[in-house]
Amino acid sequence: MRLLHTMLRVGDLQRSIDFYTKVMGMQLLRTTERPEQQYSLAFVGYGGNPGQAEIELTYNHGVSSYELGTAYGHIAIGVPDVYAACERIRAGGGAVTREPGPVKGGTTVIAFVTDPDGYKIELIERAE
Repeated sequence: MRLLHTMLRVGDLQRSIDFYTKVMGMQLLRTTERPEQQYSLAFVGYGGNPGQAEIELTYNHGVSSYELGTAYGHIAIGVPDVYAACERIRAGGGAVTREPGPVKGGTTVIAFVTDPDGYKIELIERAE
């Protein structure tokens, strides 16, 4: 078994595509329009399946926002330099919601950013 994708419901598909591609540096991998079923999909990522997991952005026509609830946590992305990634994200208009620094009780450098729909994204500094 392997992880294929994570689905996020979004209120504005183009706004989310712009955030994940322009601010987070992902690629738009493919889109699907289902007008009869009243939804649209966009898959984004740093590479597609089978090499990497993707994020599926789902826009349900006519729905502009969602309750995020308390069960969902975050998506984690490995980056070589968390400080530089946060600077790039800020420069692109993204919101850094936890400044870069060591995780509580450890030494791993992390930060958090939030996408336009309020989903949290953890940046974890990794050499790979």
